Amino acid sequence: MTREQICIMISIVLYLGFMLYLGARYSKTTKDSAHFYLGGRVLGPYVVAMSAEASDMSSWLLLGLPGVAYFSGICEPFWTALGLGLGTYANWLIVAKRLRYYSEEVEAVTVPSFFSKRFGGNPLLLVVSAAVIVVFFIPYTASGFNACGTLFSSLFGIDYFTAMIISAVVIVAYTAMGGFNAASTTDFIQSIVMSIALIIVLCFGVSVAGGVGVVSDHVSSLNGYLSLSTAFDPATASPVSYGGALGIASTLAWGLGYFGMPHILLRFMAIRNPEEIKVSRRVGTVWVFIAMAVAVCIGMIGLTMSHVGAIADLGYNGTTSSQRVIIYIANLLATHGIFPALLAGVVMAGILACTMSTCDSQLLAASSSVSEDILQGVFGLDLSIGASLVIARTTLVLIAVGAAFWAREEGSVFTIVSFAWAGFGAAFGPVMLCALFWKRTTAAGAVAGMIGGGGMVFFWKYVIAPMGGILSIYELLPAFVFGLILTVVVSLVTPAPDQKVMKAFEAVAGK
Repeated sequence: MTREQICIMISIVLYLGFMLYLGARYSKTTKDSAHFYLGGRVLGPYVVAMSAEASDMSSWLLLGLPGVAYFSGICEPFWTALGLGLGTYANWLIVAKRLRYYSEEVEAVTVPSFFSKRFGGNPLLLVVSAAVIVVFFIPYTASGFNACGTLFSSLFGIDYFTAMIISAVVIVAYTAMGGFNAASTTDFIQSIVMSIALIIVLCFGVSVAGGVGVVSDHVSSLNGYLSLSTAFDPATASPVSYGGALGIASTLAWGLGYFGMPHILLRFMAIRNPEEIKVSRRVGTVWVFIAMAVAVCIGMIGLTMSHVGAIADLGYNGTTSSQRVIIYIANLLATHGIFPALLAGVVMAGILACTMSTCDSQLLAASSSVSEDILQGVFGLDLSIGASLVIARTTLVLIAVGAAFWAREEGSVFTIVSFAWAGFGAAFGPVMLCALFWKRTTAAGAVAGMIGGGGMVFFWKYVIAPMGGILSIYELLPAFVFGLILTVVVSLVTPAPDQKVMKAFEAVAGK
């Protein structure tokens, strides 16, 4: 192992050790399964804001987004980032406060339990929403494990699968020990580490590339690279169609996914005071816009660094190779001495932070769906506090095993995340909006919307989109619209909710 690798390893080990310490510390304060999954609703506005956005961004921020910008120009990453930024703001503005009040009104500690209790304790909603979470969170979590394996295999030349398994064990360990409070606190810290990593890579990359002017000149010289209406084809060095207005609209639709993300919605449910959500909204939204803008710039900087010979050409194998651009930049930084090598370690820790901040939240949401919602909510198992915690932690480990199996071979982080994001956005997004703001929504409508929206994601991606042309748009947009239509239509043709459900809605609407 070289001196540079040792310095990087020191930074990473210190970081991982601190995460495990927090998990052990919070394991002593976790009183029951409700506390394990929602932390007792005591989180402050800054922790809620940064933990929500850190768990949102995932490895996609430091690997996927720069990789797409490097490989295919700024069209797709620009519209994706803009949609996500607007979606972040809209989610905080529209959903957060109402969900916080409503979840407390019906005493819900998980997203499936909220859906069920919102409609009078419907058990079918528990089963369907829990199934959606498990189905889409396993590949989503797998994308994080994938990123960790990519990081360590690139850094130390070790086997990808071995690196992925070691990373998964660390993530599962601190999440299983400390639950929601550990995940939220570490996510807050990890958002800081991610920010530092972005700044280091941005500044160093610009310097090595020759300055802002050199970067600007190079990407401007590539025909179509800076276009917002066409994608860039590196094979021919020319622009290709991005699908016109419909293609751009479907990419902007990434923002719709926020309304259905369980690991983000849980943060809204956990804030200690609903009136503090305004602070969280401002902090979270500003951070998201800045972080994504920097990530896209890093893709352009990395491309210029390849052009001047500072790092290898990463465009030969699509985003699977180009998603390693930050790793290559950090490795180059490490060759400049001990202190730069330690900074490179911080960058690598930032990649881990992106991954771990999302994986821990996803594992909690998925395990709660099985242990809290299905075993206790559907089958009515009367478990002691100790037994409930054991089942919660065991379920978390089993789901992590499934995710690790999915991630056994390296793939594109961006592609995996985009599919899972569409699944949650289409299955839960329309139903969440209707449940919070339309009193006439029925349980049957909610079930139809979830199944139809989630099912359409699969159908559009694997049946419709391959037909090509204008149909090859991002599956979230048509699936979200389809799920919304089903929710509304089925609600209108089925009996209205009973008076108890109506009164609960009115009580929350009046706050």
